[in-house]
Amino acid sequence: MDLDAFFVSCERQQNRELKGIPLIIGGGDRGVVASCSYEARKFGVRSAMPIRMALRLCPDARIIKGDYELYSKLSHTVTEIIQERVPVMEKASIDEFYLDLSGMDKFFGCYQWTQEIAAAVNKEAGLPISFALSTNKTVAKIGTGEAKPAGKIRIEESEIRPFLNPLSVKKIPMVGEKTFQLLSRIGIRTIHTLSEMPVLVLQQMIGANGKELWKKANGIDENPVVPYSERKSISTEKTFSTDTMDLLELKRLISGMAEKLAYQLRQEKWLTSTVVIKIRYANFDTETKQHKVAYTSADHTLSRIALELFNKIYTRRMRLRLVGLRFTDLVHGSHQMNLFEDTEEQMNLYQTMDYLKNRFGADAVGRASGFDFGK
Repeated sequence: MDLDAFFVSCERQQNRELKGIPLIIGGGDRGVVASCSYEARKFGVRSAMPIRMALRLCPDARIIKGDYELYSKLSHTVTEIIQERVPVMEKASIDEFYLDLSGMDKFFGCYQWTQEIAAAVNKEAGLPISFALSTNKTVAKIGTGEAKPAGKIRIEESEIRPFLNPLSVKKIPMVGEKTFQLLSRIGIRTIHTLSEMPVLVLQQMIGANGKELWKKANGIDENPVVPYSERKSISTEKTFSTDTMDLLELKRLISGMAEKLAYQLRQEKWLTSTVVIKIRYANFDTETKQHKVAYTSADHTLSRIALELFNKIYTRRMRLRLVGLRFTDLVHGSHQMNLFEDTEEQMNLYQTMDYLKNRFGADAVGRASGFDFGK
């Protein structure tokens, strides 16, 4: 199940005058599109596109900065509506859900049951939602994309290959723009063509993911629906071997902590809205201070807030034995979704840094302020 143009739907729920007009959720002339209405998509506007390019395509579009707190609240409402009606639910993102209805066909009929859930979401949360019912997560996800907006589809096992075959390989969840271009260069543009490629050839072309890509093209996916549980916080702390009051070292440490925790948020697809700093003096007195922020996983924002909190909380001229940092009030969501005020350049920077960290390790690249050059 996937909420249709979720951010847009949330805004329209709050302001009915926004219905039926081209709408872009994002921030600033140099920002990017976080989401857009179907009316805007008809002009070629899409998520992650620079705002200035989107406005060239659709000059009459109305831009709204976005309210992630509202989106998180409504996502939580939808989660509760679905969770109380199904045996197993996985929350894949702020607006996407996998449901395992195995066995329920004996009692209710899975398709009818899913329709009733969608109707409940629409009635109780006031949000449109689409769904696809099939035998595994990959086919269901592709099917949901084809059913949108406000659509529903059932794909029986015997119908999977006929359904997938004519679709573009872009429809497969793990196929990004680079992989699509690579496949296109050798004439692979439809899922049918991809499904007939030898597995070894795909592995030689794109590495270890070649086999997984072939399986998805053939409608094979053994990944289970993972029961949903919300993580509350992530944290780290450092106890010094020798008590210190070296401000430069302390701020370097906090900056480095913020960057590593923010990277972890992005990897696990979390956003935080609360930053908590903790210090323990040499006499074991412990103090904490927190600050609310707009939902984010951007370390330049989180590092700045953490250092501001440290400056406010460290008021005694006394040595410290411990410093800690915690991000709490987490919600599922991607970094891209939250960059309402960040620029295209900042997005590219984060994507490049995360790529290097994924490939060479979390310490491979970072801000100079977080490194200890004495070691």
